[in-house]
Amino acid sequence: MGNALKFPIGIESFEEIRRENFYYVDKTGLIRELLQGWGKVNLFTRPRRFGKSLNMGMLKCFFEIGSDRALFDGLEITREKELCGSYMGRFPVISISLKGVSGEDFETARAMLCAAVGSEALRFRFLETSKAIDETEKKLYRQLTRVDEESRESFVMPDSVLMSSLRTLSALLCKHYGQKALILIDEYDVPLAKAFERNYYDSMTALIRNLFEQALKTNDSLYFAVLTGCMRISKESIFTGLNNMNVLSVTDVEFDAYFGFTDQEVKRLLEAYGLAESYDTIKSWYNGYRFGSAQVYCPWDVLCYCNKLRVNREALPETYWSNTSSNDVIRHFIEMAKGTTKREIEQLMAGETVEKAIRQELTYKEMYDSIDHLWSVLFTTGYLTQRGPAGNGGWKLMIPNREIHSIFRNQIQEWFRKETRQDGMALERFCEAFKRGEAAAVQKQLQAYLKKTIRIRDTYVQKDRKENFYHGILLGLLSYKESWAISSSREAGDGYSDIQIEMDEDEIGIIIEVKYSDTTAVLETDCRKALEQIERKNYAEPFVEAGMRTILKYGIAFHKKQCWVMAEESGKRL
Repeated sequence: MGNALKFPIGIESFEEIRRENFYYVDKTGLIRELLQGWGKVNLFTRPRRFGKSLNMGMLKCFFEIGSDRALFDGLEITREKELCGSYMGRFPVISISLKGVSGEDFETARAMLCAAVGSEALRFRFLETSKAIDETEKKLYRQLTRVDEESRESFVMPDSVLMSSLRTLSALLCKHYGQKALILIDEYDVPLAKAFERNYYDSMTALIRNLFEQALKTNDSLYFAVLTGCMRISKESIFTGLNNMNVLSVTDVEFDAYFGFTDQEVKRLLEAYGLAESYDTIKSWYNGYRFGSAQVYCPWDVLCYCNKLRVNREALPETYWSNTSSNDVIRHFIEMAKGTTKREIEQLMAGETVEKAIRQELTYKEMYDSIDHLWSVLFTTGYLTQRGPAGNGGWKLMIPNREIHSIFRNQIQEWFRKETRQDGMALERFCEAFKRGEAAAVQKQLQAYLKKTIRIRDTYVQKDRKENFYHGILLGLLSYKESWAISSSREAGDGYSDIQIEMDEDEIGIIIEVKYSDTTAVLETDCRKALEQIERKNYAEPFVEAGMRTILKYGIAFHKKQCWVMAEESGKRL
């Protein structure tokens, strides 16, 4: 089943989507809600890749003088005839994105900010010849757009010019049109996040604070403003004195379904492209976020996976969202976790909720001050979602879906590898015990490692695959021996053995079969089954053919943080 509409992968421009015949999930009802639930300055905080930039482009196309009304033909907002007549195409609009303001140092980032403002100012070249503006005001405009005549590169604006730039531009547009301006600022907090990473946070905070204060606080030329970002930065840090700001976060019911795809929107998308049979997989992997009272999917994930499915119906889901970020916040969270927090992470990994107080107003400098702050950051940035308020005034938090669960799992495994490698002598003893077939010593050391780690109960896989986590633990521990050739799930004999190790110089081969036990009572029994499987499926065949002098076979069973290890050498029980 085909669709005449092009698939909108990676398209963030509303105008391009509508003009070039791409599929569009209609979010224009946001315009009605924005005008009816009036706020002079509106801040939407949502995780990355949930459609913030596309919605900002939609607002610009709707309100801006001279915009193409045909872009909205057939969309929800056009049913509001009176509203469209009063607001559509009636305002000068200043629209800038701070997504690209990410310099390695303050000077570079400041220059990027100047370029972002200057580029937007250049859209209004008619101000240079406007009869409504006097010569002094035109000089103010030229300060925003000056270029070096030889290099053609923009001059970096002085602080006084940059900090007042949006206020100046809105005043000039207001005077030219006789109509107050809208200011749209997308990804307002990206410069602050980058400044925190690169150690120039205080300088960037002061610059952004002054820029916003002049543009948004006492600007008589401002009709209203909309900002988007991932985090709600505290008023004391950025939005000093902005008592007119309407903050709309992931906990608010207002606008809850306008960022992200709802279940019905995903079903319609899948039906449009003949992919309805993939609904359950997509729901398991990419649904589960709760904004206000709405259950939503991550749009980026859905579109990326559907795009793969259009070419290959057998394509497996991937962690598309995680590939757009370093996931540092989870790494810091796991590294800082101690007793109680480790148990709470295990609850999350088991699909359960954890009740936590959430502080939605933070500065980037406060993010890693305490584990409590990190709970808040994980929530606001989309690594956790809410399942309603808790009785203690906090929120019930959980991992939203299979994709985020896999991100946590990978970070936990990486943390475990890092932790265990800090004691090289212990790891050396562990590997040598494996090499000598000393099952009791292997079991004792493995048991000690298990008690240190964060247990992962993978609620998203079938029972017979729950050994994946323990399989990963063993691979991480044994990979300490760089001279060993280690294979995972390699074809051998009549099947695929879990782990194979070749020590060519010593002519030793090791086969490991991992089992997950329902209870501790069957650990030993499952070890025997593992050894029987190695024999039954001839997993040792490649080692025999290679002429290995010694072939060791291990059956290892796990249940939570308990394990049992049994070993045989060429059929002889050790």
